[in-house]
Amino acid sequence: MKKKNLFLVVMILIIGLLATACGGGDQQSSNESGTDDAGQAGGDDTVYTLQAGHSLPEDHPYTLAFQQMADNVKERTEGRVLIEIFPNSQIGAERELTEGLTFGTVDLVVSSTAPVTNFAPELGVLDLPFLFNDRESAVKVLEETEIGEELFASLESQGIIPLSWGENGFRHITNGIRPVEKPEDLNGLKIRTQENEIHLAAFQALGAQPTPMAWTEALTALQQGVVDAQENPAIVADQFNLFEANQKYMTLTGHVYSVAIFMMSQDTYDKLPEDLREIVVDEGRKAGSYERELIVEMEQESLAKLREQGMEIIEDVDVQPFREGIADVLAGFENQDLLQRILEAQ
Repeated sequence: MKKKNLFLVVMILIIGLLATACGGGDQQSSNESGTDDAGQAGGDDTVYTLQAGHSLPEDHPYTLAFQQMADNVKERTEGRVLIEIFPNSQIGAERELTEGLTFGTVDLVVSSTAPVTNFAPELGVLDLPFLFNDRESAVKVLEETEIGEELFASLESQGIIPLSWGENGFRHITNGIRPVEKPEDLNGLKIRTQENEIHLAAFQALGAQPTPMAWTEALTALQQGVVDAQENPAIVADQFNLFEANQKYMTLTGHVYSVAIFMMSQDTYDKLPEDLREIVVDEGRKAGSYERELIVEMEQESLAKLREQGMEIIEDVDVQPFREGIADVLAGFENQDLLQRILEAQ
């Protein structure tokens, strides 16, 4: 009898322990994860953490636009989608980040188009020098015509969802050797360019010696004198203190309107529940126009700071000789039909 009673007591204890272990229904469970785990959704309380990367500083409009997107997404999803932002190439330079989108190892990216052409060659037209008359013309072509939609479609086949058009401003030339006022002043200058065939061809046509490299390598190359010059928007020259990297002169050629794209990995999109993915995409579509507004505001501030730091700004530049110098590059562009459509749409 004692053994029987003891057995009953043990069984009651075991049943009680099992009930306690399985009785967590009142506790909120969450799955805070990156892309790899985001698809293994549990219930409505699953939390999805997305990684957003870019190559510029934390106070650049890229970051600020992503931060607004993150705040809005968090609020609208009631905390079910969180976006972590990684500036300064912390999780890869632009080409690596874009490749990460195709593999699904990065969730969100904003990048200038030059490195993205390695995955969607159709975008190469946007890196042609002196393509757009001005910022307003560029925005009109990209957002109000079928051309922008067609260019976005070229990304979708690569597993990338384009969200919105942003910008990195107009690109200008800086160097540490001499003021550049005409194409002949570029002769022999070793200039860092993006990893983009069109940019290489253009600067070769102008007599410079272009060297393509990721921006993470370019800063060291400038500081050590491996290259003499570089070309970037004024905001980049300011935020990276290029006046401390042997860059004494900035010539406002505005030779390229540096288009940027906010993008999302198709894998990430597929792993998010439908209601959440719609919110993320919607906020991503708003990011580009907000980021462009910030660029316009900060551009003049950056030029003023560069002057204060002793950089000589060459403003009154006759760009026509530069245009003529790269005429063969434009004529040799493969998709002449697309090029002419863009020129006519302005």
